[in-house]
Amino acid sequence: MTKALKDVLQRAETWPEEAQEQLARMAHEIEDELKGDYHAAPDELLAIDQSEDSGIADDREVEAAFRAFRRA
Repeated sequence: MTKALKDVLQRAETWPEEAQEQLARMAHEIEDELKGDYHAAPDELLAIDQSEDSGIADDREVEAAFRAFRRA
């Protein structure tokens, strides 16, 4: 473990619980990406849905985005 990571984890012990939970979620996202288990976040999926509904992206572009999420 790097010194920078050890330092921030030690300081994080004094953070409010909500901030600690946010850090844990971020760490899980990084871990999932390293394992190749990326899952689009709800806000990312919502943005895709909204772009499809607004006509910004056509069906082909939306499907390409979903393919990218599945591969990631």
